[in-house]
Amino acid sequence: MTAFSTEGQSDPTVQPVPTSVVEQVDAADVTLSNPKRAVISLGSNLGNRLETLQGAIDALEDTPGLRVKAVSPVYETEPWGVDPGSQPSYFNAVIVVKTTLPPSSLLERGQAIEEAFDRVREERWGPRTIDVDIVSYADVVSDDPLLTLPHPRAHERAFVLAPWHDVDPEAQLPGAGAVADLLNGVGRDGVLPRPDLELRLPE
Repeated sequence: MTAFSTEGQSDPTVQPVPTSVVEQVDAADVTLSNPKRAVISLGSNLGNRLETLQGAIDALEDTPGLRVKAVSPVYETEPWGVDPGSQPSYFNAVIVVKTTLPPSSLLERGQAIEEAFDRVREERWGPRTIDVDIVSYADVVSDDPLLTLPHPRAHERAFVLAPWHDVDPEAQLPGAGAVADLLNGVGRDGVLPRPDLELRLPE
C-alpha cells in the first residue's frame, strides 16, 4: 500500500496539470511565491443566470496562475438594497481558488470577466449580468479603497456566508471570525437553496 498515494482520493478536485501549462505559469509568476487561497463571490440577476455563473467560473479557471478548487451550491436571493420585486432575483455562489496572482491582479481579472459578460455599472445596487467579488485573500487585511480585504460587507451578507460555509464549514473571515458564527448571526432569511441547479468544477 505504501506505493500508492491517497492524496488524489482525499481531494477529488485535484486535476493533473500538463507540464507545459505549469511551466508557463511558473514563467509568468517567477517573482511570486507559493499560491494563496482566495474566496470569490459570484452573482447574476440578468440573462441566463446559471450559464453566466458557469462561464465566469470557467473564465477564472482559464486564468494563468489560478486554479478553481471548490464550487458551492447555487442559492437564489432577492437583490440587496432595492425595493422587493423591482429586479429579478439573483443566483449566487462562492468559489475557492488557489492563485499566485497578487490581489490587485485578481481584481483586474474579475473586472475583465465582468466586462466580458457585458456588465454595466449604471447605478449602485443595479441589476447586473455578473458580479465577481473577492471576499478574502489568504489572511490579508487591507483598507485600500481600490480593493478592501476582506470584502467590507461579507460578514453581513447571507448570500456570501451560506455558500461559503457549504464549501468550507471551518472557514474564517479575517478580522471577523468563523463564517459559521457570522451566518448564525445574520440568519438565512431570503437565501433559498436551489438543489435543482448545479455549477461544475472545471475539468
